[in-house]
Amino acid sequence: MNLLGVFARQVEERPRAAAIIESRAGVDSAVTFAELDLQARKIAGLLHQAGVRAGDPVLVFHPVSVELYAVLLGLFRLGAVAMFLDPSAGREHIERCCELQPPRALIASPKAHLLRLVSTALRRAPLKFVVGPWLPGAAPLSRAGKVPPLDYCEPCDAGTQALLTFTSGSTGLPKAAVRTHGFLLAQHRVLESRIQLAAGETALATLPIFLLANLASGVTSVIPDADLRSPGAIRPEPVLAQIKRHGVTRMAASPAFFERLLAAETIDNGALRGLRKVFTGGAPVFPGLLDHLSRAAPDARIEAVYGSTEAEPIAHLDARDTRLEDRAAMRRGNGLLAGHPIPEIRLRVIPDRWGEPLGALTVSEFEALRLPQDQIGEIVVTGDHVLKGYLQGHGDEETKFSAAGEVWHRTGDAGKIDAAGRLWLLGRCAAKVQDARGQLYPFAVECAASEQVGVCRAAFLLHSGRRLLAIQPGDGFGGRTPQTLRDELSWAGVDQVLLVPRLPVDSRHNAKIDYPALRRLLTRRCSDK
Repeated sequence: MNLLGVFARQVEERPRAAAIIESRAGVDSAVTFAELDLQARKIAGLLHQAGVRAGDPVLVFHPVSVELYAVLLGLFRLGAVAMFLDPSAGREHIERCCELQPPRALIASPKAHLLRLVSTALRRAPLKFVVGPWLPGAAPLSRAGKVPPLDYCEPCDAGTQALLTFTSGSTGLPKAAVRTHGFLLAQHRVLESRIQLAAGETALATLPIFLLANLASGVTSVIPDADLRSPGAIRPEPVLAQIKRHGVTRMAASPAFFERLLAAETIDNGALRGLRKVFTGGAPVFPGLLDHLSRAAPDARIEAVYGSTEAEPIAHLDARDTRLEDRAAMRRGNGLLAGHPIPEIRLRVIPDRWGEPLGALTVSEFEALRLPQDQIGEIVVTGDHVLKGYLQGHGDEETKFSAAGEVWHRTGDAGKIDAAGRLWLLGRCAAKVQDARGQLYPFAVECAASEQVGVCRAAFLLHSGRRLLAIQPGDGFGGRTPQTLRDELSWAGVDQVLLVPRLPVDSRHNAKIDYPALRRLLTRRCSDK
């Protein structure tokens, strides 16, 4: 069940084909499938000599690169567990994550190794390796070049842990998503089928899990010449040049990444016209972005993908399948159309009880909760590529429940199913507005607002007892006034429309509204008056 077996087939069938292409200081370099496999086997040999064994957690701090995937494939060969967390979250976050799962080894860039100066947990890791120049207290990973490659591959079953990725729960405490080899294989099969991965294609890879799927499918991955930690702030020109230079035919990226590309003046060069498949997700994908992508890449199949860390993908929408009546419904507050749930997943909408543990349900109890079509509730999912639990159960009570022994994941998103079986998203359950006038979910208003000319981004929330719509103006907003927008959205009962130069968004995708940060911003604005 080791995921490495899928990659090994590509090495055998396409040894000389480029696996990954990256650009450093303006110079392109490529590694073939055979070369990447050899690097991974040598790294596995070095780590094995140092004492890393099957099941050992290994914390990796290194940006998306050839080295990162050579390390990852080497860890899979050993049966070790690759740990990933966000070092920018601060020392306290690192300490808590390493308390939940103390790493046996640390593999990091020289810059990331500086965190050892402030982190006791990182200093406690018995084995330390540096990717790059020599550093005190860490063995250079480059020594792998002199080590015999490890040809042995640790056998794994479906339940063997492969990846740990740490996130922050609603309490602020970290929780670790546990991906087993069986889970990764199931996810790969779904992605390969749903996004139609085909050997020989060239893809711009901005999302780590998609690059892993590319390697397993024989697709050449081009790593963007950009800082992927801030997709909403990338310099688009180098990326657009890569797309043209390497003949990229497919892309998968967050909405913020695409917005940066589309806003570039050089878009007139037709850099996106060669694309044949475009997928965007990880954050709300509003119709305006799909329209813009359709114009920039007229021959491409353009899809919005809905999913989460725990279940990727869940549903997908082909831009061509959005009808005029669907757009009209979005303007009336129907929410955001996400398309049909994929066949490999089971999805239900139940009453919104977010924040209330559901525990174990019988089949009849669960079926009684199921809401009929067009009723808004909480979206729950299950399937082979849906995460069954978190490390040590931290976060399970909040996001998991069972029905007749089958584990379901609570996405925390509100939505509904229409008569055609399509999913509509209404936003986070925790972000709903509830007052004396009733209940209203954020996407109902935000999606409608995004359809208004000149609105770059919108956020709807209850603040100081008032229904507030915060608008980040964009091109074409011109002389429009807050009162005009308020009148156009009268059905939402908006008390005030406020223009904000830049709405706060999540740090990962730079596209989801950060409601707590927005509340703090509004509070400061009020106190400054």
